[in-house]
Amino acid sequence: MARAAGRHPRPTREELAAAAERTIPDVIAPGLDVLFVGINPGLWSAATGWHFARPGNRFWPALHRGGFTPRLLHPSEQDELPGYGLGISNMVARASARADELTPAELVKGAEILTGKVERYRPRWVAVVGVTAYRIGFARPKAAFGPQPQRLAGARLWVLPNPSGLNAHFTPETLGAAFGELRAAITAG
Repeated sequence: MARAAGRHPRPTREELAAAAERTIPDVIAPGLDVLFVGINPGLWSAATGWHFARPGNRFWPALHRGGFTPRLLHPSEQDELPGYGLGISNMVARASARADELTPAELVKGAEILTGKVERYRPRWVAVVGVTAYRIGFARPKAAFGPQPQRLAGARLWVLPNPSGLNAHFTPETLGAAFGELRAAITAG
């Protein structure tokens, strides 16, 4: 991988193109407080092996602003998350340039696979970051952000905004506040 100015590698165009269709491992462990569920890995994530890795993705700042981590973590530090009771998975495992490249059938199948992971690892909460993916995958067309009335294999469900830089409806501040609402619900019990 080519080196950019700084300490983390920056994928080349060729490496990004080659990352299409790749998968990256979940960051998961039994008994987490929260399993965050992205829509699917972007090409930058697939090229680096780090979830929410693309510069401009606001997941890591929102996680910190929301009170889940004591400092802003870099995506390369994702393996520290289980120590905070947190993990990351995706609705669909395969990487793509954009989430809108996914089919509804992939999201439905991904929801089934996710349900199996939740049954196996038993997180207390599952937080899906992307309301449209949640609506399609779980056949909940009217779902809104925030807590969901249904549970997923015993875990409580929450839907958060998509932290992609392409989601202009949410600022870093409003994303952090949305993550903070989940954190407050978890702390409250």
